[in-house]
Amino acid sequence: MLRFQHIEYLWFLLAIPLLIFLYVSWLRLRKKKLQQVGDLQLVEALIPAFDQKRTHLKFTLICTALFFGVIALANLQSGARSEKVQRKGIDVMIALDVSKSMLAKDVSPDRLGKARQFISHLLEKLSSNRIGLIVFAGKAYASVPLTVDISALKMNLNAATPDLVPTQGTVLGEAIGMARQSFNTKETKYKSIVLISDGEDHDESAIDEVKKAVAEGIMVNTVGVGSADGSPIWDADKNENKKDQEGNEIISKLNEAELQNIAQSGQGIYRHLTNTESASQAIADQINTIEQKSFGDSLFVDYNSYFQYFLVLSLLLFIIDVFIQPGKKLIAA
Repeated sequence: MLRFQHIEYLWFLLAIPLLIFLYVSWLRLRKKKLQQVGDLQLVEALIPAFDQKRTHLKFTLICTALFFGVIALANLQSGARSEKVQRKGIDVMIALDVSKSMLAKDVSPDRLGKARQFISHLLEKLSSNRIGLIVFAGKAYASVPLTVDISALKMNLNAATPDLVPTQGTVLGEAIGMARQSFNTKETKYKSIVLISDGEDHDESAIDEVKKAVAEGIMVNTVGVGSADGSPIWDADKNENKKDQEGNEIISKLNEAELQNIAQSGQGIYRHLTNTESASQAIADQINTIEQKSFGDSLFVDYNSYFQYFLVLSLLLFIIDVFIQPGKKLIAA
């Protein structure tokens, strides 16, 4: 099993295509200016400080060194030893709203970003439990089944965007129903759902699903993201705030009443997400009141790290680049 210990550093790889774009743009601009002077080949032959082949080589070395450097930062690992680990805990399904209203910026960086921060904090506090992830908008999808592999869950969490669910809306009831069906139906305890949403659309089926969950021994907790005053929703496709048919900006508001009602009916608690640490601690404390069970899972408990090999390659390429001179000698007449 291969994994990256710090997968978030892989975002730095986006710098490579940006560098390529800038380099190609510079070459085109340079070529255009030289052609204004005279014959391109003749002009380049008269410029002693430029060798196109060496310049291409140096740029390739820099990009390759940067690639290996980022891989070193992310620390590629392989599972070296797997064993059956006995843990005590409960099963927790997290249902995350990824509808476009979660892109509203009445909280920083936006509602979805704030929700991801909350989940990351919660995962650290519930590390001894089995946790799964469901994403939903106008339809619910199982993203990660119940697992003790928190790194796999974090990887899917970072990829949770509105693009994952093309059907828009907020189907709270369907999300709760899918989370409910993800548990062992033979057990009537040891289970909890954490629903994270702005609750914008009223879903009449939500309370019915909550009642079914409670009957199966599941506690339902809710977390509200956003503000009562609301905020416009950014439309990335049109590069402007979303508007209704009359051309007015659509304002998305947090529906606290709906989420509070769900939590109350689900024998859990509701928290308005303002501070990720305090909110995640409150939800974790509530979940920890549930009776725990013993369960075993096959888990990699030891990993081999390979960052040092990629780091050496990166440094070696940078050193080679330094010793390659970009210019060429003048040819004596």
